[in-house]
Amino acid sequence: MLISTMNDVPGYRVSRVLGECFGLTVRSRNAFSQIGAGFKSLVGGELVGMTKNLQKSRQEVIDRMVQEATTRGANAVLAMRFDTSEMGGNWTE
Repeated sequence: MLISTMNDVPGYRVSRVLGECFGLTVRSRNAFSQIGAGFKSLVGGELVGMTKNLQKSRQEVIDRMVQEATTRGANAVLAMRFDTSEMGGNWTE
């Protein structure tokens, strides 16, 4: 499946628009990880656990988006974007 953040891909043409496709997930870290990240943020540096969680989440939502696009009969997803927001204080969408 071709996935692009561009609206048009050179060398390809859009013959049909099948609508929006989403890949969603909501994740929460356990309390000990949250506390550790809080301490780490005091001294600075990368929050490795949070980075791994974000990477895993992004791959999961791409997989879900591709599955939805395939179900609709698509062979590409154009104008793909990531959006991250907090929900409920400790949850990330």
